[in-house]
Amino acid sequence: MAVVSTPATLERAVPAIDNAEVLRIRNDFPVLNQLVNGQPLVYLDSGATSQNPASVIEAEQEFYEQRNAAVHRGAHHLAVEATEAFEDARQTIADFIGADYEETIWTSNATEGLNLLSYALSNAGLWAAQGRGDRGLKELALNPGDEIVVTEMEHHANLIPWQELAFRTGATLRYIPIADDGSLRMDQAAAIIGARTKVLAFTHASNVLGIINPVTELTALGHSAGALVVLDACQSAPHLPLNVKELGVDFAVFSGHKMLAPTGIGVLYGRQELLDILPPFLTGGSMITTVTMERAEYLPAPQRFEAGTQRISQAVAMAAAANYLTETGLERIHAWEAELGQRMVSGLESIPGIRVLGPAAGKERIGLAAFDVEGVHAHDVGQFLDSRGIAVRVGHHCAQPLHRRLGLTATTRASAYLYNTTDDVDRFLEAVAGVRAYFRA
Repeated sequence: MAVVSTPATLERAVPAIDNAEVLRIRNDFPVLNQLVNGQPLVYLDSGATSQNPASVIEAEQEFYEQRNAAVHRGAHHLAVEATEAFEDARQTIADFIGADYEETIWTSNATEGLNLLSYALSNAGLWAAQGRGDRGLKELALNPGDEIVVTEMEHHANLIPWQELAFRTGATLRYIPIADDGSLRMDQAAAIIGARTKVLAFTHASNVLGIINPVTELTALGHSAGALVVLDACQSAPHLPLNVKELGVDFAVFSGHKMLAPTGIGVLYGRQELLDILPPFLTGGSMITTVTMERAEYLPAPQRFEAGTQRISQAVAMAAAANYLTETGLERIHAWEAELGQRMVSGLESIPGIRVLGPAAGKERIGLAAFDVEGVHAHDVGQFLDSRGIAVRVGHHCAQPLHRRLGLTATTRASAYLYNTTDDVDRFLEAVAGVRAYFRA
């Protein structure tokens, strides 16, 4: 049996995932065992929202049945147990990404995490101007003439918050362009990232192109310019081993609903020395030390950024999801999804009238493929596939500038996960092959 390399924490090679194991994994996901339009469901939309294994569903249910209470607020038995479960979940997620406990902040999703960070940086300027907070705030504050750098392939969640931060502070937003194959123009990145760059924000893996960006190289460029480096890990944390310390980024965000967890829960990672001096974004209860009628003093991270009643059951369930992925093996998951991704791309490229975005077959990508069908709108493609029990994503995938750069308004995207088989991909390819004839394109 083939083997794949494993993280350094594992001392021996483990078997690669194969179709037989995937069929066993599928039994853990209740929603997958159903018919859609009379056909067995083929779920290829995990890039938008993944499905939940029974262990995750049960973890959230068990919290409500056994220990539902507000955290950090009560001395009674249920409150203590709820707080322990909530904070144990934080430690699990910190371990999952190679972070420290104090560096792991709960958010509603990655979008909130990016907005939290952009507003905290806005407040850094306000606090510094008033002589409030740590003296290091002045170095974090953005001013007219400063620059924020993103890439042309960003999801709107990692673009619009930075547009608005530039608007609020007078900074300038710049971007690293892509080549025709979707790869970043790294030859231009070195010229764009410079002495004026205060923030460099980019995606680890594109939700449209499937390309995995050179994080280490980009981070080195950002840090050499003295910039804060922000990583969108939404399409990487669920699918491949992620160690934020080894990558060297200053901040990272990802969402639970893309990694087998419920909706309404996400994570912001930040280096502790930065989090402890950044002003909070949301304010209220549970994140303060002392309050008078005139002012408040705030706790250090992570509570500094967690005002109000938190997403307790969702956090517990997200920890269960992280455990499920860890027990299965992120290296193994990544290798299996890469195999499915190559199968999708090579199959799509063989169908006349299909244009696949991103790296060609044989080049590294995560397990997704966005494509255009000549003469057929993406929404029609999606409905055609749905009639055959195949769930995919259609539209601009919250990446309008990227689609515009590639001369498109919308595409169809198939995205695989650990519960997809090669048969799922083959059913998908067989259906796509019939799209143009069906619509007489």
